[in-house]
Amino acid sequence: MNCINVRDAHVYLGGREILKGINWQVKRGERCFVLGANGAGKTTLVRMLMGYAWPVFGAVVEVLGHRFGTVNLQELRKRIAWVSPLMHQWLGDREWTGRQMVLSGPDATIGLFRDPTPQEETRAAELMHALRADHLMDRPVAAMSSGEQVKVLIARALMTNPELMILDEPSVFLDIAGREFLLHTIADLAATRPDLTLIFITQRIEDILPTFDRGMILREGHIISHGARDAVLTEPNLRQAFDLPIRLIQGRNGRLWSVIDA
Repeated sequence: MNCINVRDAHVYLGGREILKGINWQVKRGERCFVLGANGAGKTTLVRMLMGYAWPVFGAVVEVLGHRFGTVNLQELRKRIAWVSPLMHQWLGDREWTGRQMVLSGPDATIGLFRDPTPQEETRAAELMHALRADHLMDRPVAAMSSGEQVKVLIARALMTNPELMILDEPSVFLDIAGREFLLHTIADLAATRPDLTLIFITQRIEDILPTFDRGMILREGHIISHGARDAVLTEPNLRQAFDLPIRLIQGRNGRLWSVIDA
């Protein structure tokens, strides 16, 4: 059964066509990456999956078995864990703390608008401790570093029992140590939640863990390759995607690293 089903999706923003004829399916429980350079359409794809950007008439967008246009999106979003380092831009004027942001996860809101239950308080504290982020509980999110904000957003995403998790360039602002800790956390999550569909959005080839065994590459709003990992992550595809003479080196752990073959 498909977790995501997109057919003939064209999305226009600001008078420009950002996504061009997207046809894409992801089965439940799959681990799928979406790779592309800046401007490829990755962020717009995520916004479409969350119901914040709409394709033109005639497209089909179905998430978790529900067709957009016939479903309460606010309720559907409660079943989707979205982790993006850009979510902090939606904070508004409220100085939400790390604790409040994590506790807002079950309501799919940006910030806490009700009194949490004791069970939720305990769960939030456990998650922040597991992510080595106890010290962020009472710190305003706006005062945190980008890496600290990502930790809070991961804890927020795990507050519920999501069916779909979208990791939207979560490591983009992290240093090497922070990135490796994040990727280890994602690998553990994939190993312990086989039922969870994972979508990993990135512009960095080396961030695509071996657990992501299916994927696609976007370029200027088009899908230029999709399918099994080994068929997608090839030097010709990557050279087309990034306009660079990319050569791939595989590490002992199965991760791929790119070098420029100048």
